[in-house]
Amino acid sequence: MKKKTTIIGIIGIVAIAVAVIVVFWMQSHKNENPGEPEVDVSQVMELLLRDIEKSYPPTPKEVLKYYSEITCCFYNDSLTQEQLEQLAEKSYELYDDELKENMPFDQYLTDLQEEILNFQSQKIVVSGYSVSAAADVERFREDGFEWARLYATYRLRQGTDYKYSNEVFVMRKDSDGHWKIYGFDLAKDEDTGVLEEETAKK
Repeated sequence: MKKKTTIIGIIGIVAIAVAVIVVFWMQSHKNENPGEPEVDVSQVMELLLRDIEKSYPPTPKEVLKYYSEITCCFYNDSLTQEQLEQLAEKSYELYDDELKENMPFDQYLTDLQEEILNFQSQKIVVSGYSVSAAADVERFREDGFEWARLYATYRLRQGTDYKYSNEVFVMRKDSDGHWKIYGFDLAKDEDTGVLEEETAKK
């Protein structure tokens, strides 16, 4: 009985040792397997990988947040032409069909590229954004459609100077129950003055 217990104990120790060796080997070689690389997914890639056909933003606020995240990437990142066009397609998918009719994708892309170049020439980046709280989203019915009105504030940085651009967005729910951007414009209280320094910036 004692001999059997000793053998079991030895087997247990060997099993633990083998397990430790295997774990150590896996940890030291996990990045050497070219078939399973560890990918550091950037914000741009996260936005591009999101399949909004399967997981469309469920509320006007979530639509505007996704749109604003893309907007920040347009003006902050050094995008390749392919990435720019792919992000533009994602952004364009959030537009209402009527808005698309008035602004075909080719025109949208051309205007977007011109605006990005204009920002770059002035060394302006969109350094952040905020959107209306869910409680501040105004919903209403008109012409047989459900509508929503909400706001986004974009922080523009030029060197150490800042300006806040306030925009109002109007969205319409389509036949699939998706909120689409019908139109947007500067809010009435938009500050059109010079860029102001943000003293709280570290």
